[in-house]
Amino acid sequence: MALVVALAPLEAIRGMTSNDGLRRLIGHGLAWSSVSSLVLRLGSFAVGIVLARLLAPEEFGVFAVALTVQAVVMTLADLGMSTDLIRSDDPGRKAPTVASLGLASGALLAITMALSSQGIAELLGSPAAGPVISVMAFSLLLAGAGVVPYASLQRQFAQKKLFGIAAADFGISTLLTVLLVLAGWGVMGLAVARLVSQSATLVLQFALSGERVRFGFDKSVAPAVLSYGLPVAGANMLSWALLNVDNVVISRLAGPVALGFYFLAFNVSNWPMSALGQVVRSISIPTFARLAAGRSDRSLAAVLGPVWAVCLLAGLLLAVLSRPVIELVYGARWLPSAAVLAWLGIFGSLRTLFDLAASYLLARGASTPTLLVQLVWIVGLVPAVLLGVATGDIAGAAAAHLIVAAFLVCPAYAVALHRCGADIRAVLARLWPPILAASAAGAAAAAVVAVAPGPLAGLLAGGVIGSIIYALLLARWFVRQIHGLRQWMPAHEAARELDAVTTRTTIPGGTS
Repeated sequence: MALVVALAPLEAIRGMTSNDGLRRLIGHGLAWSSVSSLVLRLGSFAVGIVLARLLAPEEFGVFAVALTVQAVVMTLADLGMSTDLIRSDDPGRKAPTVASLGLASGALLAITMALSSQGIAELLGSPAAGPVISVMAFSLLLAGAGVVPYASLQRQFAQKKLFGIAAADFGISTLLTVLLVLAGWGVMGLAVARLVSQSATLVLQFALSGERVRFGFDKSVAPAVLSYGLPVAGANMLSWALLNVDNVVISRLAGPVALGFYFLAFNVSNWPMSALGQVVRSISIPTFARLAAGRSDRSLAAVLGPVWAVCLLAGLLLAVLSRPVIELVYGARWLPSAAVLAWLGIFGSLRTLFDLAASYLLARGASTPTLLVQLVWIVGLVPAVLLGVATGDIAGAAAAHLIVAAFLVCPAYAVALHRCGADIRAVLARLWPPILAASAAGAAAAAVVAVAPGPLAGLLAGGVIGSIIYALLLARWFVRQIHGLRQWMPAHEAARELDAVTTRTTIPGGTS
């Protein structure tokens, strides 16, 4: 989950009526974010197919270990300061201090990770991952250096520029990865390609944001930045640890081959989370932040209804059609991943909801409650995954994820959201209709797959039948949710926030 905020550029606000202007900004951001998500996810999907056919499951497992270490540590690189910069009323004053702290934290983490890489790899049961972890450690330095330009682009609501940067990152990484793998670099090719593409991304962030390298340290700024950012960084780190603790357990208990199968299934289950989550994140926190806080706030429920309906269908189809999807897309040798995907498909849908809930909490300034939810989650997940692997191998680990998410994390978020002012009854009212429709649609799709003559027929027939039944049962409800979402932002709130935005100081080098 990326805990980020985006605020609108002043040029896009001037000359507009308050309510229409804000809605146009949100619509513009949604449009570019949707394009970015669709294009990049389809591209990543295609590259994943190619790599799955070029690399063995064991090599996938080695890279999964290295990526796990890098992903968990990466969440600490900016100490949560980018989130604070983007939502701040005075980013210009904070930017030099944030730049210094980000670079220092990134450098320290990079050195620590590089020096401990082999020991970490052996501890995780994959000694071959040591050199890969060492190379990927330098991405932490790049991440720390890019805090200010990235925050500037997000604050400007520059989704078009961010799409261009992401497209360049994807193109460079993909081309270099394929060339290095074909040249015999193996897993190391993925690591080197990731590092090169991230370097190019950093240069583009500075160029397109208009930022310049500027360091400084203000003693009156640093404490406030860290008091907000550290809980966010802790929540981010725990969030990534939650999504990777199963990799650690499987690597230790089942070995790199089993981890390769599991890693592939987890990536597939990430499709709805990545595609839908990116679109939602582009507008969720800035929109929530612009509404006045109060008891029985229904803004979360208004957004949640349509998002939940779409992501639940995506997760349901991945779960029910897991076997034909894996066999057709990746090949028969990856079929052990199907049992894992059957559990993780629905879990991917829940993760999108959790991301939305975390965005709401952060928009309300509730960084500490967000951290506490992550702590509850990991305390419950670690023993559940250990038990799951011991009793059900990699499928047991996937089942543990879904069970903990449904019965522990959902109530924890409900408590945090209620204390922050969200109308929980309104939220629950949006959850049940899609669940009931999904139950009928999933049963029908599963029955079709069971009698289909082959994987292609099962995938097509099951997907079509399941989608049609889901749409028929939920169509009227979904239309009502979309209509309610359009009416959900009062004009006087938009006017108040737009007037406030025009008086704010922007990040140096950004829009003024």
